[in-house]
Amino acid sequence: MNEFLLRMRSLLGEEYEPFLKYYEADNYRGLRVNTLKCTADKLKNALDFPLEPTPFCPDGFYIPKDIEGLGNHPLHHCGAFYIQEPSASSAVEMLGVQNGDRVLDLCAAPGGKSTQIGAKLGGTGLLWSNEIVKSRANILLSNIERMGISNAVVSNAHPETLCTQLREQFDKVLVDAPCSGEGMFRKNNEAQFEWSEAHVKSCAERQLNILNSAGHALKSGGVMVYSTCTFSKEENEGVITRFLEENPDFSLEDSGVSFGRPTLEYARRIFPMDGGEGHFAARLRKKGEIYNNSFTENKTIPDEKILNFYDSIFTGRPFGEQIKVLRDKIIIFPKNFDLPENRWKALGIIRAGVILGEIVKNRIEPHHSAFMAAKPGQCACFVDFQASSGEIKAFLHGEEIPVPGSIRGYTAVCVNGMTSGFGKASGGRLKNKYPKGLRTLK
Repeated sequence: MNEFLLRMRSLLGEEYEPFLKYYEADNYRGLRVNTLKCTADKLKNALDFPLEPTPFCPDGFYIPKDIEGLGNHPLHHCGAFYIQEPSASSAVEMLGVQNGDRVLDLCAAPGGKSTQIGAKLGGTGLLWSNEIVKSRANILLSNIERMGISNAVVSNAHPETLCTQLREQFDKVLVDAPCSGEGMFRKNNEAQFEWSEAHVKSCAERQLNILNSAGHALKSGGVMVYSTCTFSKEENEGVITRFLEENPDFSLEDSGVSFGRPTLEYARRIFPMDGGEGHFAARLRKKGEIYNNSFTENKTIPDEKILNFYDSIFTGRPFGEQIKVLRDKIIIFPKNFDLPENRWKALGIIRAGVILGEIVKNRIEPHHSAFMAAKPGQCACFVDFQASSGEIKAFLHGEEIPVPGSIRGYTAVCVNGMTSGFGKASGGRLKNKYPKGLRTLK
């Protein structure tokens, strides 16, 4: 730790003492509103504690330091917000995601930045979220699903393999690279004990390799953001400088943000005295003209039985009609995405789009994934409860709950107007279909 502090003194100079003052204070805590499901005003009115805006993104807020158990809150279960360290939202803000973009988040777990990208896409374009560690990729998938993102692909692949096979397919690429985590020392004490100068140097080499791979997946004229949650120059300015030297078809550009402080002219650094635990981000542009490109789309005509099932639980076919049956699952792919199944293994694809249902013997059972991505008005049948209600508490425990007797069949269960799951209603009772692994304890 002493060695780390000596490096920080050298890096910060006169600002070292203010850094220590903030470093020894309480951690910053925050959340980001999921605009796919909620507005900031709606969330503020639904929570019983104040939210204060952060400087890093319009949907990011500080939360009081004494708030506990927020992950068990019904509004968290329904995907109204993502618990996120405030400065972690800075990189996606610099990426400048627009409707219709095809975006790759190459090192995506646990999903904070991916779900932020998904919200900015607003159901348009494509989000491809990748994580090389399988267990973390499953956590990523769970968060993508909880936040109701229907136009995402989640994969578990090595960055070089993925980017080589998906060469020049993306308008935007985010590389939130694995790092020495110096900005997370206050939050994660174990990270301090893993730190060493040798670890910093090995991280920098790995980061450069990942960034070089990511460049292959970016279209000509596209934008790539490189970010870390560490302070070391080797992993930040050093990696960017070396990347630009090795890749003359890339240039560093102004992202137009004002938070943090500039470095390398256009990159940004965030220290604890800037309102967050710590982050670095740089926006890079690949030279050339922007052009349209997409994965091969193979139009299919869905089975009439599947369409009838689709129409029985959702109105207007909200996820499109790019439907495929893969083994026992009925999947609705994102628009214009239909990679042949024989390529899925090579790309490590875990999920693409949403699962409409599962085939069980001669019937189709709806899937939690589809309900989480739907708005109440897109569901053929729904019930809505307040977050403080006993019905929602019981539902999240996995219990049956009472519903009006007029409601029958598969029914979305909503919290303050946001879908949280589903059940099957009959005779004034709703049989619970909330996944066992997500249920809360009494």
